Amino acid sequence: MNSTIYRLLLITFFSMIFFSCEKKNRGYDMPDIQTPYRKVSGTFSGEQVPHSPDPLVAFRWEDPKHTDSLQVYTLTPLSVKVDKPENATIKSNTTMTINGPCDLMFDFGVVSAAWFEFDAGDIDGEIEMSISEFNEPAVFNLGSQHPWKTAVPVRHKNIWRLELNDGLYEGVRFAWIHIKSLNKPVDISGIRLVCQIKPTNYEGSFACSDTMLTRIWYTGAYTVKTNLLQDYFGAILMERSDRHSWTGDAHTSQAASMVAFGNFDFVKQNLRYTSTQYNGIASYSLYWILSLIDYYMYTGDKELLDEMLENACYKLDMAYEHYGDETNIVFYGWDERLGGGFENANIPETRNAYKMLSIQSWHTFSKVMRSAGYTNLAEKYEKYAEEKINLLRSAGDWSNNFGLHASADAINAAFASEEEQRRIAINAFSDRQQRLSYSPFNQYFIIQALAKAGWYNEALNTIDDCWGGQIRYGGTTFFEVFRPSWNDISSPNDAPVNNQCGYTSLTHPWSAGVTKWLSEEIVGIKPITPGFSSCTIKPRLTNGLTWVKGSVPTPHGKITVYADIRKGKYQVEIPPGATALVGIPKAGRQIKNIRFGKSFREKEKEDADFVYYNLPTGNYHVKVKYTGELSPKTSEKFSYPHKIPVKEDDSTQGNWRGKYGTEGYVLYNYERLEKNCRKLPEFVEDLHINRSGNIHWTPQTSDIRALESPLPGVTQRAIGAIITRDPQVCQQTFTMDIKTKQDYPYTVSLYFVDWDKKGRRTAIEAFDLESKEMLLPVYMVRDYEQGKYITYTFNQPVRLRIDHVRGENTTLSGIFFD
Repeated sequence: MNSTIYRLLLITFFSMIFFSCEKKNRGYDMPDIQTPYRKVSGTFSGEQVPHSPDPLVAFRWEDPKHTDSLQVYTLTPLSVKVDKPENATIKSNTTMTINGPCDLMFDFGVVSAAWFEFDAGDIDGEIEMSISEFNEPAVFNLGSQHPWKTAVPVRHKNIWRLELNDGLYEGVRFAWIHIKSLNKPVDISGIRLVCQIKPTNYEGSFACSDTMLTRIWYTGAYTVKTNLLQDYFGAILMERSDRHSWTGDAHTSQAASMVAFGNFDFVKQNLRYTSTQYNGIASYSLYWILSLIDYYMYTGDKELLDEMLENACYKLDMAYEHYGDETNIVFYGWDERLGGGFENANIPETRNAYKMLSIQSWHTFSKVMRSAGYTNLAEKYEKYAEEKINLLRSAGDWSNNFGLHASADAINAAFASEEEQRRIAINAFSDRQQRLSYSPFNQYFIIQALAKAGWYNEALNTIDDCWGGQIRYGGTTFFEVFRPSWNDISSPNDAPVNNQCGYTSLTHPWSAGVTKWLSEEIVGIKPITPGFSSCTIKPRLTNGLTWVKGSVPTPHGKITVYADIRKGKYQVEIPPGATALVGIPKAGRQIKNIRFGKSFREKEKEDADFVYYNLPTGNYHVKVKYTGELSPKTSEKFSYPHKIPVKEDDSTQGNWRGKYGTEGYVLYNYERLEKNCRKLPEFVEDLHINRSGNIHWTPQTSDIRALESPLPGVTQRAIGAIITRDPQVCQQTFTMDIKTKQDYPYTVSLYFVDWDKKGRRTAIEAFDLESKEMLLPVYMVRDYEQGKYITYTFNQPVRLRIDHVRGENTTLSGIFFD
């Protein structure tokens, strides 16, 4: 079925259910059982949006506030699958009779903050229940109350509920009922998720000719909304031991929340909540500063600015103290080029990025201080910025050694000259694949920089690669980390790759910054003065994006824009108390005339992209007569620098001698625990393994999966491995750095064997050892119980990152050089 039609039917279904229940109690019918929160109360009187994943996108609460308690509603599954159809009579997605052991899997269509339950009488047998964001029961790290998201349900009268933590809720899209044994048939009904939600209305909107961008805007908004907790912006849904609001992560969440919901009181509350946090991550304090500035510019709330002034100045002064090459940066992002999260963050690229972020924070805060009337503070922080900028420029070509992230932060700092900015952008952004960060959080700052550099086409391509790729993966919320090549190695909604961030969250609101970017850069609505007393409206249209409409909530009311460059029709609504500098886009075409209703207006100014008008409060209908053709949407290739394909061998098994390792090898934990057999080739200067654990299975066996001895005449085999250290926090990966003495073509073959048949699945990432740029798409190793060799051909030093996907852990038994 067409996805748009499917979503329309889904929304209509939800609306009918809620409307029928409203007549009874203005809330959704709930089972007669105590829940932590009351039923949702409101009406489906908002706009129906078929491209939104939010089942409550059209639901409206009356005057929601940050003090409101969470509320609950239920979702029923869209589909059900049973592994043993002979043991189940499926009457509907919510009602069935079970006659014997089977596994029932339910897809609820969207990730929700929810718990899973069903109705049944006595069950004479053994039963378990599971939940997950993806299509296999989830497992998470130590520290959460219940790392395994599978357990025996708790019975409340005739309700059977999966209870995994004190808060009950988890991030759930898929759920399972596991009938382990059954002595007599049982009728099951009312299969549902009980979903919690913070009362929050959509006050902003977005739509355009590219439906994927519309889906991205609403998916980002829903990602934030479904993570809102009682008193603060949540961090993640799937309980993973860090379920709280992080001061830095909240920056992008709050940014998206303001344009989508206008829930400024809750953002204000969260700024207070996170203001005193410090977790050792220096950049997070500066993101808090940027959040405060965002909030002030959107609301004009000088009272909060004054309240937080001492706190903000302390953070900015600390950044001045920390500025320098000796600064210890413990974290800047999950990207390999940023040190892989907490693994090795204190490197030149992260220090350079932090310097640029510091300059941006001082420079932007100085402007805010000047607008607020604090001249002394404005001069103080502008001097901080000028001092460090002059120091940079005294060193000559100051950005030459900047990588992707430091370059983006440099452009966002807004001090580079046109020539400096052009050079930075060409060096950092020209390669479509390499300008992707592993983290959608960091990607937000990259697309901000692309917009500031005028690279809008490239920004939209990057948005499609990153956030569009997550939707194509099956996401209904945005992920903590993502690589586009996951879509080539996995089916939609498969278990994701786990890595340096630990077990990957598929519902991470820090990834939602793209929603604000689309409102500010494509609809084009941005405040000029605090509280939107004046703003710019510059819809960004191209041959590939011919119309856009949207609204942004402000303290004065909504600013609404509609722009269609093919029809030459524009509509702008500016609420009382606001004025706007409105740009009529050219997009490569020539403008003959611009008519406001039946009259013409004097333009304010004109540049290569827009004709500008200063407009007071009002509702304007504009007709533009164009000539010429729209600027073509330039194509960009998406490619990797390494072209030699990966080879897979599942027939050789442990018989490696004579086929692999002719130049060298390492057999891990071969003779006993922490005793490797090692012979490095002449061309390998060093082989360094980082963050792995060890396992030794057997010193002697005739099993052909075990590796032959490297010693001539020895027929006994042995097997061990280096492993990921699941389920410890952030230990779901290890790296292998292969440092070669010269550019010399060689092959490296990795031998994986799932010796004890634990259902292991593994991913491999390959990077240039020096630049940490990705060389190849991610490679997935599946079904290696019988042993598999994965062979790469390189002519340079490389880093291989071995990532856990499923199973008890990831195991690597040998590496072979030829």
